[in-house]
Amino acid sequence: MTRVKYNNPFAALSHKSYRYYWVGMCISLIGTWMQNIAQPWLAYSMTNSAFLLSLIGILQFTPVLLFSLFAGVIIDRFPKKKILFFTQSASLVITLALALLVWSKQIEYWHILVAAVAIGLVNTLDLPTRQAFVIELVGREDLMNAVALNSSSFNIARIIGPALAGIMMGYVGIATCFFINAISFGAVLISFIFIKTSKVDIVSKDKDDIIQNIRDGLKYIYGNTNLFYTILAVAIISTFAMNFNVLVPVFSKEILGKKEAGFGFLMSLMGIGSFIGAMLVAVMSKSDSKKFINFILNAVPFIMAVFLISTGFTRIYALTGLCLALSGLSFVSFSSTANSTMQLNSKDEYRGRVMSVYSLVFSGSTPIGNLYSGLITHRFGPSMGFIACGAIIILLLIPFHIYKSKGFIAKNQIQ
Repeated sequence: MTRVKYNNPFAALSHKSYRYYWVGMCISLIGTWMQNIAQPWLAYSMTNSAFLLSLIGILQFTPVLLFSLFAGVIIDRFPKKKILFFTQSASLVITLALALLVWSKQIEYWHILVAAVAIGLVNTLDLPTRQAFVIELVGREDLMNAVALNSSSFNIARIIGPALAGIMMGYVGIATCFFINAISFGAVLISFIFIKTSKVDIVSKDKDDIIQNIRDGLKYIYGNTNLFYTILAVAIISTFAMNFNVLVPVFSKEILGKKEAGFGFLMSLMGIGSFIGAMLVAVMSKSDSKKFINFILNAVPFIMAVFLISTGFTRIYALTGLCLALSGLSFVSFSSTANSTMQLNSKDEYRGRVMSVYSLVFSGSTPIGNLYSGLITHRFGPSMGFIACGAIIILLLIPFHIYKSKGFIAKNQIQ
């Protein structure tokens, strides 16, 4: 019987450069989550349309869907630190412009759409670069721990940001959330001054042929069982589980009768659950138990789907918050483990392209999920939106695991 090894959940923070990066990201992500709360609330208040609200998410993540594969080639050619300095600077400028429009009361719905597209284009390059950058800060041994700590920082921000945004929107004004987010990008830019990375030979072959580089990356993923089937599972989960920006504000307002603060605290409760999920993976990051990892990758998605369906049936505020917290815990434990699986099974020269495909299915599929949940919510209400998202995850995972049981998917998820 394999003995499970529990380790220091903060092991990756022993690397000085990663500490600077992690602290900078924590600060920036708090601002990001404040805007993530303020923007959909502002859009829904302006339009009173679940579909128009979902359209923002569709446009923001469509660039990731269209251009992620090309981004992977860029990431494998240029220093990731320089790429991130550019993307974080661009995000600051876009967010500041949006903040000024909201503050001056000149904001219109189409402004939000344009900003969503601009942010989406930046994130197409930023998201996979951040994923592939971590190994240069901590090495392979602490990679899984660092990925889990990245998730924990994201979810610390998800706890603090929404609660702070709800208070700010209710008492100070919605523009404050956008200004704080713009300023918070400076924390990451400052951290880059102190960050030193290890040299990783990641220059791809056939440097002048972008299409060939993309093909090589896709062939590499398809030929690696662990990578290919992890990507398929991530595609299902991320498409239909990541629609909280569409479902929660509508559910909070129409079903629970809550205002800004109530909506913000619901998102914070989901953040608490997500943080617990991230720390669970951090504690188990050096575990030798494949059973634990396989449980996270195979069983947890079904559990998450059940919590999503349960949310649709709730009418009590505290119970809704509990269901969202458990949904967040399930999703983050799955996504952190899947992310680590992708990186640990990738060669250095392919890591940028591998993580660009991961970003493609993780974030690029969001427009499909937002459209699906937005249309159902618009036609049948937010309760049915949650139920439909959970149900389709189960319906798609069942044939996936039947396919696996017949031997087409490798039994061992980690090499």
